Amino acid sequence: MLAIRADMYNKEEKSKQKKGKSLFRKVVEWLHLWLGLVSGILVVIISVTGCLFVFQQEVNNWYYHKTLYVTPEQRPVLPLSQLLDKAQAALGPGKPASYITTYTAPDKAWEFSCYSGNDTAITYFGAIKYYEAVYVNPYTGEVTGRIDFKRNFFSIVKYIHWSLLLNTKYGQPIVGWSTFIFVILLVTGLIMWWPKKWTRSTRQQSFKIKWKASFKRLNYDLHNVLGFYALIIALVIALTGMVWSFTWFEAAVYVAASGSTQPPAIKTVQSVKNNNEVADIDPLDIAYNKAAGILKGARRIGVTPAATPDGVHYISGYKGKEVYYGRDELQFDQYSGALLNRRNDNDKNRGERLLDMNYDIHVGAIGGLPGKIIAFVISLICASLPITGFYIWWGKKKKSKKPVKQAVRVAVSS
Repeated sequence: MLAIRADMYNKEEKSKQKKGKSLFRKVVEWLHLWLGLVSGILVVIISVTGCLFVFQQEVNNWYYHKTLYVTPEQRPVLPLSQLLDKAQAALGPGKPASYITTYTAPDKAWEFSCYSGNDTAITYFGAIKYYEAVYVNPYTGEVTGRIDFKRNFFSIVKYIHWSLLLNTKYGQPIVGWSTFIFVILLVTGLIMWWPKKWTRSTRQQSFKIKWKASFKRLNYDLHNVLGFYALIIALVIALTGMVWSFTWFEAAVYVAASGSTQPPAIKTVQSVKNNNEVADIDPLDIAYNKAAGILKGARRIGVTPAATPDGVHYISGYKGKEVYYGRDELQFDQYSGALLNRRNDNDKNRGERLLDMNYDIHVGAIGGLPGKIIAFVISLICASLPITGFYIWWGKKKKSKKPVKQAVRVAVSS
């Protein structure tokens, strides 16, 4: 009898709580709760690693300062081909330098990196055979240092963020769908946050944190209020992350920005070997010197040497300090150093340019140091939301059990 009365009392209390809620609101709350519980741990991991990675450039510049920087000298830099030979000797014959980064800043060492992957592996460490870079003084050819990026702290942080330390084809879909769920959580959270009536009381509850309140109330405010303030930028960070995870979403972004379903027309060129032509200067140096003259204003120049007999040298100029968007792209014949194709950033449509900006938007670099600070803070808030949300749910779960005990006491006293 007591159990029946207790059950009836509990049902009455629950019906009172549910009364007045529309079916839409119930569905929203259900999605927010259960999707949050399912994806919470992954959202925390992705957000925390995002926080750590934001300032990787600044930390690496400090930690590897002697490797990355040189003393400027009042003389021209050595030819790129000579510096490549020095770097290749340091890397060894089994690790060909596949990408070169040169700098217009006189105090920067030039970077020569090599990479090889294993697509059949399951984990990050198995999927990367080697990923290293040698740094060379451009004035003397002296090797200033070597970095193993496979085991670098920020590389590991990046690949936890990127694919949970799994091979990209296994881990990135997990990260992508977790991010997709997080987008749903942000939208449903906004719906739940929105007050039924805008009054002075509801405005204070929605926009202000009561720092002197009880822990339970403070936790609720940290989830509710901080979630609202972080919403827009958190959505931007999440959506830019989804661009890498899903080809369909990348295509959708391109179509929305460009207004066209047609992919951009990319001209294909090839190098042609002329056995009768003998150059006094290495064709790579000819190509690089031409590119340096064309890419005026570039802070750094990226060079991808030709990897096949008919391949070309790809040389790009980056105008920003750390950003990758806004680059002009050149292609040169590997045998003569002749310019075969030029595609400036201005030649790209809005879809291409937006996708070029994707990384810089995602890490906040597009806004310089202030943008990175904002990305750091918002990522930290995103990491806190599953934790504060779980505590809210756990508190309600514990509270829902109390009316049963109270009902039993009432029944006994009667």
